[in-house]
Amino acid sequence: MSKAFDRYASLLFLVLGAAFVIGSGNISASAYGSNVGPNIFPLGLGSLLIVLSLRLFYETFKYKQEEKKSGPALDYKRFLIVLVAALLYALLLEEIGYVVSTFLFLLVGFQTMQKGKWLSSVLISGGFSFGVYFLYVNVLDGTLPGLPTWLGF
Repeated sequence: MSKAFDRYASLLFLVLGAAFVIGSGNISASAYGSNVGPNIFPLGLGSLLIVLSLRLFYETFKYKQEEKKSGPALDYKRFLIVLVAALLYALLLEEIGYVVSTFLFLLVGFQTMQKGKWLSSVLISGGFSFGVYFLYVNVLDGTLPGLPTWLGF
């Protein structure tokens, strides 16, 4: 990208991250049946966004002189596939559960970005889905939609 675009984007993300952190203060600190409140993710993501935007702003000072050259063509097909997968993930999360929906979303995303390597895609998608579910539900005592009931679990 260009230096000017990155600077403006970093400032926009800094403001957005600050809004997340401030907004998380208005969310309750605990939820029914969960030791992890709904304010944890916005607070954490907002803080991460602030740190990354500051890093991006700092990196813009290291840029070399900008040269005018045409970049690679935009890949609309991949973008639309990932966008549709993200929308389906959000819509089906409650219906088919966190583990199955996250596994499918990650698998589609990995295969969209790099075709082939099915075994590694399946292992990473499954490991991440089950790992996050286990950590969040068993270690942090949070609640996530489990496996779908129509599977018999």
